[in-house]
Amino acid sequence: MGNLFEQGGRSKKAPLADRMRPRDLSAFEEQEGILGPGKPLRRAIESDSLGSIILHGPPGTGKTTLARIIAGMTKSRFETINAVMAGVADIRRVVQEARERRSLYGEGTILFIDEIHRFNKAQQDALLPFVENGLITLIGSTTENPHFTVNRPLLSRSRIFRLEPLSTEAVLRILKRALADGENGLGRYKTRFEDGALDHIASTANGDARAALNCLELAVMTTPPGEDGVRRVSLAAAREACGGRVLQFDRRDEHYDVISAFIKSMRGSDPQATLYWLARLIYAGEDPEFICRRIMIHAAEDVGLADPRALVVAAAAAQAVERVGLPEARIILAEAALYVALAPKSNSVVTAIDAAMKAVEDQAAGAVPAHLRDSSHARLESLSGGKKPAQYRYPHDYPGHYVKQQYLPDNLLGMEFYKPSESGGEKAVRELLERLKKL
Repeated sequence: MGNLFEQGGRSKKAPLADRMRPRDLSAFEEQEGILGPGKPLRRAIESDSLGSIILHGPPGTGKTTLARIIAGMTKSRFETINAVMAGVADIRRVVQEARERRSLYGEGTILFIDEIHRFNKAQQDALLPFVENGLITLIGSTTENPHFTVNRPLLSRSRIFRLEPLSTEAVLRILKRALADGENGLGRYKTRFEDGALDHIASTANGDARAALNCLELAVMTTPPGEDGVRRVSLAAAREACGGRVLQFDRRDEHYDVISAFIKSMRGSDPQATLYWLARLIYAGEDPEFICRRIMIHAAEDVGLADPRALVVAAAAAQAVERVGLPEARIILAEAALYVALAPKSNSVVTAIDAAMKAVEDQAAGAVPAHLRDSSHARLESLSGGKKPAQYRYPHDYPGHYVKQQYLPDNLLGMEFYKPSESGGEKAVRELLERLKKL
């Protein structure tokens, strides 16, 4: 494997994104939350006192670039492993060399593992003792949430730093630097961009600097120069170079962020945001069945009896989506999501069932009142000389199909689990319960 981060000259044949990597922190875009002046990670890098860390964030936000910057600033030996290609044997080799280096020269070793989430449990366990005793300082990078993909013992010995997607403005600055850089960028070409073309590349990248630079390079290099030697990149050429907007998310992290935003937008009765997050899910290839399940859960949890039809609509949509399939199913999903987003909200059902479950857990399991027991059970008690049970009163034999009698066990008499809200249809339910109490 060896040290892939040697800071020598950059190959002109390397992709533009690789040639334009910043060499120091001053050129590193954004990430002020972890690399701003005075931040612990920045201080540790600048003082060459870095402990084990895991860099977590979407593609193209600078994880590998930051590792390269650290490689250029540290006095320790910097080794790299790609988790896709490496195994336990590579870890043993790095550990052995680190031992020799420390013993002979007193030199530390920093090990950068790209895509550490691809290491299995055995490989991660093989690293653990040497990270724990300080023989190796670990820098792991991952696009997936390390809390799901990295062993807990390894996590507890590392600090996690999240890199956020770059803003469109930051990506635009990176593109302009690449166009102006005559040594590593595209500055040796005369280029002009039609209004909106460069902005389109920056916007379509969705915070991924690597994707933006790849699009830029393709757009420039596939645009022939005119008679004056200028490559005039049109908006159409920029669109062709970029292709569709990249919205795929990994299943463990951003997937849950987007679905959470979708649910919270429905709960917040915001139809515009509901449709946007739904479209994000569909565009990224989310399973429509999963979306249907979330809409049904929301209909029961956050709408409830304020509008019982919400659950009916959600369940019907789930069945219709299964029969119709995409792309038409997007319309059905939108209708169901909009219905529950615009429905009156109440979580009284959730509160009620949780309170009832807690009573079952905390209180003694009271006997079923005698008049509510199964009739065959009551007859058996009577035949065995037991006390004759109170007579069950059949509600339909009484005015209004209601008669007051005990239904809860003796030890729970008077407890109220379900307390309807004033929202939507529950207002009528509340009034009904109040009337029944007075009978």
